[in-house]
Amino acid sequence: MRSIIYLGIGIFFGIVLFKSEAASWFRIYEMFQFGSFHMYGIIGSAVGLGILITQVIKRFKIKSFYGDPITFAPKDRSFKRYMFGGILFGLGWALAGACPGPMFALLGAGYVPILIVLISSILGTLLYGVVKNKLPH
Repeated sequence: MRSIIYLGIGIFFGIVLFKSEAASWFRIYEMFQFGSFHMYGIIGSAVGLGILITQVIKRFKIKSFYGDPITFAPKDRSFKRYMFGGILFGLGWALAGACPGPMFALLGAGYVPILIVLISSILGTLLYGVVKNKLPH
């Protein structure tokens, strides 16, 4: 039953991404050219909601779907790691015209060429998993 709920949430998320044009290559190009506030508004709304929801989870000790407490692990605050990762993410986003969420929405909308980007991102994630322990901290 939970899998059906997760599937429904994922489909709803994909529809929202597509209808809000967050999966539009033109909107992403426009954002990287600083030609429109559209994508910055979507991203800013997502960051604001994320902060708000995280605070609600922490303050009211909300549990997961499975009834387990939700914990937040401390993060490494290394500037170099976040800067390098952000640059790689941004370059990939600019070259592909989509970040990870919209890739699935574009595939669901029938844009078959996104499969190349999706498969490449999965292979890149697997490669990172193989070499991450060998990278300097």
